[in-house]
Amino acid sequence: MEGSMNKRGYECSQEDTDKLPESKRQKVPALASVIVEAVKVDSLQRLCSSLEPLFRKIVSEEVERALSRLGNTKLTSRSPEPKRIQDRDGRNLQLHFRTRMPPHLFTGGKVEGERGSAIHVVLIDANTGNVVQTGEESASKLNVVVLEGDFNDEDDEDWTREHFESFEVKEREGKRPILTGDTQVMIKEGVGSLGELTFTDNSSWIRSRKFRLGVKPAPGYGDSFLIREAKTEPFAVKDHRGEREFYLLLC
Repeated sequence: MEGSMNKRGYECSQEDTDKLPESKRQKVPALASVIVEAVKVDSLQRLCSSLEPLFRKIVSEEVERALSRLGNTKLTSRSPEPKRIQDRDGRNLQLHFRTRMPPHLFTGGKVEGERGSAIHVVLIDANTGNVVQTGEESASKLNVVVLEGDFNDEDDEDWTREHFESFEVKEREGKRPILTGDTQVMIKEGVGSLGELTFTDNSSWIRSRKFRLGVKPAPGYGDSFLIREAKTEPFAVKDHRGEREFYLLLC
């Protein structure tokens, strides 16, 4: 009897529901809906919890894969270069500009150093700091080139020829060579001066918006010895049309 009563206490038949007042009968299906929704939410939360580690693993793997591809691209394009080795005589031959460049130059104008000075370049043995005045290398022919302004911004003074040349700037399609004039210079007794040079294009289209001048041994020179190239400080090249406005602004 007691068991039967307990069972009746937990059961809620349609007959019992019909005997309930109208207000309570409306609450029964509503309560059932709440319970069903609660079960659904609980199941969804459990599903999300079980899938979360999988999602984290997938995202982590994809991020690592993307970073790996980015790192490989940087290493391939412009990775740090190994140190330049000394030549067979133990010397460390390097070209150096002895003239500082002004912050601005203009297309069509003469390329000059600070205060209109000539641009001098020397060949030194970095082991001693002395100008190399004798030997075949002291009378070399050099090519003058234009470099991107951000070449070796970190002031690392060691690079390879390939690294140096990868920063050389070529003329834009349909344009004249960026630098015209005496694009070669001879050094005698380890000293030389750049001749008449003119920029034909501005530097605004370069990432750094600046150029550098560089010099390197011409083909046929430096084959039997190593000479490190030289670079100037970065400087901007502006269109000559803005030269008047620039000087008026300075005044």
